[in-house]
Amino acid sequence: MMKKMLLVIDVQNDFVDGSLGTEEAQAMLPRLLEKVQEYKGEIIYTKDTHPDNYLETQEGKNLPVSHCIRGTAGWELVPELQKLQEERGSKVYEKPTFGSTALVHDLRRRYEEGEIDTIEIVGLCTDICVISNALILKAAMPELPIFVDPSCCAGVTPKKHAAALEVMQSCQIKLKS
Repeated sequence: MMKKMLLVIDVQNDFVDGSLGTEEAQAMLPRLLEKVQEYKGEIIYTKDTHPDNYLETQEGKNLPVSHCIRGTAGWELVPELQKLQEERGSKVYEKPTFGSTALVHDLRRRYEEGEIDTIEIVGLCTDICVISNALILKAAMPELPIFVDPSCCAGVTPKKHAAALEVMQSCQIKLKS
């Protein structure tokens, strides 16, 4: 039996309709919610998580838009996902930057113990946090099939979304159709 896992990357209020929200993220959300509701394997979530002094950090200096500040409404998963996460008791990784080294460490151990056969990734933003996590997961587990569902992701712009998908394909991350 396949041991599937779905990673839901940073589907938080600030990235959907908050300070860094986009029309593309809002349009993709119903498809992502349907996928999560119907998913039969394990689901893990990540949350972009920043401190109050975010604007003083290196990321904040390069992207000077306060977002996903721990404890704010923008930091929370969108309400429908929050409900699903709580109902299933799914694990949530808080990450202070684009990719989560803690997530990779834990999943690599589980992969080596035979607990994971495949990972599918969905979420926001395709060209920042989705690609970052996909690439570090692929580097840590080159033989593990990793998939991204483009219809359940959105980038900062449609052009950046497409570029990120192209890069992931080049790195042997498979796109689901």
